[in-house]
Amino acid sequence: MRSLLLSVAVLGLSATAAAAEFTISFQWGNTPACNNGRAKTIGNPAFVVRGLPAGTETVEFRMKDLDYPQYNHGGGKVRMAGNGTVPAGIFKYKSPCPPGRVHTYQWTATARKGNTVLGTAAASRKFPE
Repeated sequence: MRSLLLSVAVLGLSATAAAAEFTISFQWGNTPACNNGRAKTIGNPAFVVRGLPAGTETVEFRMKDLDYPQYNHGGGKVRMAGNGTVPAGIFKYKSPCPPGRVHTYQWTATARKGNTVLGTAAASRKFPE
């Protein structure tokens, strides 16, 4: 019984460790500033995706302003089955547009197989930097 519990605990740790490896990163690159406090619809920044869960078919990206989370910046979905780069401009979203000060924005990536969520990853950066 003790070895069974140990095996289950090890399996739980392995699954958690595997899920924790899914990461994204991004740079703002040429992201333009907004116009007079109005967000622009622009192309996404480039993303680097690592540790994508096995079986992933699509990854959905969504952006949130952590200083003003009520605003929906949107995002997009891309077909992706392995690690790599999502090029800039693949999907459209509403640009960062902090009113007169720096805000922190978070991109969240959700890996899916059909409607099943296989994992999530997030990365944050200030804008303007």
